[in-house]
Amino acid sequence: MQPLKTKQLILISLFAAIIFILAFTPIGFIQLGIIKATIIHIPVIVGAILLGPKKGAFLGFLFGLTSLISNTFTPVILSFAFSPFIPIPGTDSGSLMALIICFIPRIMVGIVPFYVYRLLDKLFARRKQLITYVLAGIAGSFTNTLLVMNGIYFMFKDSYAAARNIPIDTVYSAVLTIIFANGIPEAVIAGIVTYGICRALMNSKQVRDMIS
Repeated sequence: MQPLKTKQLILISLFAAIIFILAFTPIGFIQLGIIKATIIHIPVIVGAILLGPKKGAFLGFLFGLTSLISNTFTPVILSFAFSPFIPIPGTDSGSLMALIICFIPRIMVGIVPFYVYRLLDKLFARRKQLITYVLAGIAGSFTNTLLVMNGIYFMFKDSYAAARNIPIDTVYSAVLTIIFANGIPEAVIAGIVTYGICRALMNSKQVRDMIS
């Protein structure tokens, strides 16, 4: 049991290192002016599938932590929704509710894909790896996008309208635009990359020994 825990610790440390490397290089958080697109959810999704929801949630927490740091030190228009250290438009202070948006969706990214994968794995009896890994990756990506953007709408609707200089009654239309424009490409990429990485890792006996 102890050697297995040690091997899993090595694997989770590897995923954690990938998260931080992505986060603090230009490819992790992609500046879009209004909000930041990301691919950091991918190692969280893969980690969740391979290591389970508890370790996946920990990786999701690290994802949230890097988002907090990134939005605090290199803010964009909507960074007030991810960092309590960034003032809300029209005020001189931030909101602690930003921590909910910053961490809860990212932690869920480390939980949802595991259960989606397990459900599909049972349905297809391990015969359709392409379907199970791709859909688990897509589910993880949409978990992040939908929870983040809807969280911004429900918690910061007025601030969002002020930040973007749009009428309040058009805020959800703007949110849906980001969901479709950013969320769909992110989900497709996440599904494809999740499949490629998971298949490669599961074909490695050394990796299988670490997680079984």
